[in-house]
Amino acid sequence: MTSPLSPDAAGILNTIIRSRRTVKPEFFTGEDVPRPVLEQLLENATWAPTHKKTEPWLFKVFQQKALERLGNYLADHYRAHTPADKFSAVKEQQNREKPLRCAAVIAICMRPPAADLPEWEEIAAVACAVENLWLSMTAYGLSGYWSSPAAMTEGAEFLELQPGERCLGIFYLGHAPVQDTVRRRAPLAEKVKWVTE
Repeated sequence: MTSPLSPDAAGILNTIIRSRRTVKPEFFTGEDVPRPVLEQLLENATWAPTHKKTEPWLFKVFQQKALERLGNYLADHYRAHTPADKFSAVKEQQNREKPLRCAAVIAICMRPPAADLPEWEEIAAVACAVENLWLSMTAYGLSGYWSSPAAMTEGAEFLELQPGERCLGIFYLGHAPVQDTVRRRAPLAEKVKWVTE
């Protein structure tokens, strides 16, 4: 088998895939990520597979002072939409503070699907783009967390989305100390059936 990539490329890719972690923003340091790095991460995201080359993803990146505005929106939405018997002042404050620990928070949005395409294919394409983003972040030593709070999936007005566009959640991005978490997957034999005839 030949490849235009270096002989080490497969090994590097295997390591990156197995090193990807979900890290919640409370573990982030608040350290900045340079704009060119963020642009490279998002560029890599856009190389995800997409049916009929529709590229349905749309990313809205919150940084700097906009992180405070996002935190206030998340906290206010939580307060306004949580029944009194389930409301927690601690959770409200956590919603307000989470974005402030991040280098950036990316709203993962999707343009409306074409009439001849099922919506699930466009959602799958956006999810592939997020995985590209996540793997690229791992290669840069960054951490991330994809969350889908109602504040964002119902946040078309806050995000200034156009008719038909929708938000599939937000991606918290930042620096976090290396975590020695043990990750496991069930054996491949439990999940694969080889069909040869």
